[in-house]
Amino acid sequence: MSDIVRCGLIQLANPINDESRPVDEIKEAMFQKHIPYIEQAGEQGVQILCLQEIFNGPYFCPSQDPRWYASAEAVPGPTVERLVPYAKKYKMVIVVPIYEKAQRGVYYNTAAVIDADGTYLGKYRKQHIPQVAGFWEKFFFRPGNGGYPVFKTRYATIGVYICYDRHFPEGARCLGLNGAEIVFNPSATVAGLSQYLWKLEQPAHAVANGYYVGAINRVGTEPPWNIGKFYGTSYFVNPRGQFVAEGSEDGDELVIGDLDLEMIDEVRNTWQFYRDRRPDAYDELVDG
Repeated sequence: MSDIVRCGLIQLANPINDESRPVDEIKEAMFQKHIPYIEQAGEQGVQILCLQEIFNGPYFCPSQDPRWYASAEAVPGPTVERLVPYAKKYKMVIVVPIYEKAQRGVYYNTAAVIDADGTYLGKYRKQHIPQVAGFWEKFFFRPGNGGYPVFKTRYATIGVYICYDRHFPEGARCLGLNGAEIVFNPSATVAGLSQYLWKLEQPAHAVANGYYVGAINRVGTEPPWNIGKFYGTSYFVNPRGQFVAEGSEDGDELVIGDLDLEMIDEVRNTWQFYRDRRPDAYDELVDG
């Protein structure tokens, strides 16, 4: 099996500028907008593809409007099932970030993982939930309760870390300890302080943990909330912290990177961070 894995990220703007339209109509428009890009990825030989945070909807968290609860669904559920044929057709792993309804009134910000043969491998639920102006996520999501799973796909062992999670190094380390070779971070983040951090934190996670990171951000603005411009710039970074591929700030596009997994061995054999860890000295990290 080749150690070169072709990976893709899709960054898209919401095609509907009227968020008063029916929730199902908005979801369907976003889903349909993704299909040509998913097919393009498959035709270009992408083996692992990740979509953006809550890919089939707007980023509705600037509101505290309960109508958006209606956009949540089971995971696995109808949207995951609709993407299974694309995974099978192109022999392509797909990471599907979606708004999950676990039971009545219980919701999570989740990413499902579909393997290259269409098998549902499992899901990650966003652990860290922000609650600041423009990002009222605790109104919509419970903190994740599934730990930091990794998924042994046909091509690589991958992990998922969603948006705000990226500010917390502890979970990024857990994904590495659990065996992740590539970590995907689907996000919805706007220009401001986070734009500076966008190219700082995740390359640092890649270096500290000796794995690849694929970071995805949507583009455009989303009325009526207009909390700012989603600045795209989706990218792949290698275990040395070097950028492999990068998207634009404005464009709807597929970003493709060829990731050489052998570099993980090279880097870890040089920087022995896993060998030299001192978990016995880190009690303060879990002392409330």
